[in-house]
Amino acid sequence: MKIKSMLMAIAVLATSCATKDETPIIGKQNPKIENGRMTPEVLWAFGRVGGMQVSPDGKKVLYSVSYYSIPEDKGNSELFVINTDGTDKKQITETSVREASAKWMKDNEHIAFLSSESGSMQLWIMKADGTDRKQVSEREGGINDFAFSPDETKLLFVADVKQGERTVDKYPDLPKSSGIIVNDLMYKHWDEWVQTIPHPFVAEYSGSKIENEKDLLKGEPFESPMKPFGGIEQLAWSPDGKTIAYTCRKKTGKEYAISTNSDIYFYDLASGKSTNKTEGMMGYDINPSFSPDGKWLAWESMERDGCESDKNRLFVMNFATGEKTDLSANFDQNSEGLAWTADSKSIYFTSVWHALTQIYRADILENKITQITKGVHDYEAVSPAGDKLIAIKHSMSKPNEIYAVNPQNGEATELSFENKEILAQLEMGKVEERWVTTTDNKQMLVWVIYPPKFDPKKKYPALLYCQGGPQSAVSQFWSYRWNFQIMAANDYIIVAPNRRGLPGFGQEWLDQISGDYGGQNMKDYLSAIDAVAKDSFVNKDKLGCVGASYGGFSAYWLAGHHEKRFKAFIAHDGMFNLPQQYLETEEMWFVNWDLGGAYWEKDNKIAQNSYANSPHLFVDKWDAPILVIHGEKDYRILASQGMAAFNAAVLRGVPAEMLIFPDENHWVLKPQNGVLWQRTFVGWLDKWLK
Repeated sequence: MKIKSMLMAIAVLATSCATKDETPIIGKQNPKIENGRMTPEVLWAFGRVGGMQVSPDGKKVLYSVSYYSIPEDKGNSELFVINTDGTDKKQITETSVREASAKWMKDNEHIAFLSSESGSMQLWIMKADGTDRKQVSEREGGINDFAFSPDETKLLFVADVKQGERTVDKYPDLPKSSGIIVNDLMYKHWDEWVQTIPHPFVAEYSGSKIENEKDLLKGEPFESPMKPFGGIEQLAWSPDGKTIAYTCRKKTGKEYAISTNSDIYFYDLASGKSTNKTEGMMGYDINPSFSPDGKWLAWESMERDGCESDKNRLFVMNFATGEKTDLSANFDQNSEGLAWTADSKSIYFTSVWHALTQIYRADILENKITQITKGVHDYEAVSPAGDKLIAIKHSMSKPNEIYAVNPQNGEATELSFENKEILAQLEMGKVEERWVTTTDNKQMLVWVIYPPKFDPKKKYPALLYCQGGPQSAVSQFWSYRWNFQIMAANDYIIVAPNRRGLPGFGQEWLDQISGDYGGQNMKDYLSAIDAVAKDSFVNKDKLGCVGASYGGFSAYWLAGHHEKRFKAFIAHDGMFNLPQQYLETEEMWFVNWDLGGAYWEKDNKIAQNSYANSPHLFVDKWDAPILVIHGEKDYRILASQGMAAFNAAVLRGVPAEMLIFPDENHWVLKPQNGVLWQRTFVGWLDKWLK
């Protein structure tokens, strides 16, 4: 259930792919803001910054901004270019079609990108000022992502290929049958029935077209990059253009469903052969990156098979000796988003510690890691640009913007100012860091977010926020659904604990949750809300509990164990019946690791403890109103879990409401659905807590 820093990628995927004749241009929104308060309409008006790319000469930044229209119920992305000193900002596209995956060409004067202008996502090239757009691919089925070879004579791209036998292949006389014949696991994934998988292709590029494409995994039923979130970052060109590194989990069906063991492979263009470079490394090995001098490979690596939330290590391989080194061996944090320095001596990356995501630098020869930035924020991407760094930063009070960062002292200067006008009209609530003592005498960081115009003489209802994942950080994230500032703008105090099972507090703190879903982390939740409820300005008789995914499970579980603390619950996409969840979900490694195994393993004490804590067993103790939200395209936690919880509440006589989205998955991606979600969310809370 973990979602790894993919909110922007999901937002881009949600944008319109319609042609320009079908859709009006969706650009920057100018909402009417009353009383300086955040509303759902204001939230959807923010421009969503992403796709940052620094030009080869380090002088310019290319990035995308996604805009959404609530009336049109659609979104679109546009491209911008700005100098790294913040001058000469230009919007270089303004179309009714989606531009995506934009990248600089080596001459610093042209940009390659994907566009749906011709009806499917194809490769285009234009000048860096947005003029002279030319389509250079006409590939049936389109292109998902791409990367040019260093000399730009070849194109590495990702495209979907057919997976498995379709019903119509077996029975050609039944072309209109909708039935899907299944004979192994992984027949569905996140929000799709698996009928295609991504493969990496390489083709020749003449300067005006691509031709002679070759599937690097031709005839192999494996994904590369890996679904559901993998992109071009899972593949890489060697500096000499002779080798392509790709990430792949070479497993299918049941074997795929129970394992996270992916590897880094080297594909030799001359021979067409692949070599496994991480054989024997049993967890996730992803995101290969060659050093500019071609002497090193860096990648992100997890140690244990079946654990998606193991420590994300920073590994390097010395090509001269073949030696693999864990640069993060003495660094009890994750390492993500690797970016080499031009001299090939260091790697910049981001890592969360104590609920703040900062930029770090790993020096290879010294085997040393140094923290670069400080402050109350999260960085989500970093790239060297001459004598500075270019990075994307956000916080609970501000969405993504692009910054220039001084690598010596970590000072950051904003460049993009995409949302300056909206932010200037809003009053954000204060975000406070507290440390709360847990029941086992540990110190837990808890974020407390106050309403705008907070008056300590008043009494406010408070919401306990339960995080999903379950191993996803409660850092300074900005969300377009679980947005703390919009909750606070409705005069609620938000209590967001970094309970057991979250990264940024060491591996022991992170690992504790697995096999103990109804244990210490639930006590941590209650420690957090009990501590804040003692404040004079909190109405302890008007407390609510909300969460999604594992947070939804938490709301269901706490509904049966809260001992009259809460007066309302909201559970979105939560697990309700754990034995059923074990058999309904698709990636079996998750439930095998976090629940400890199958419910029929009677001698498995960890598993039996997990299933004994299934929320459905405690419905008889439910005594507070509950709102259930679920998407019917959620194949990670099926909508039947939410429906069962709602039905149980109604049958028990507990006030209940259910919001079902037939067209949404584990998230809510469409603008009008997003606004409906917010209105239903706050309406339910106001009904029972005000």
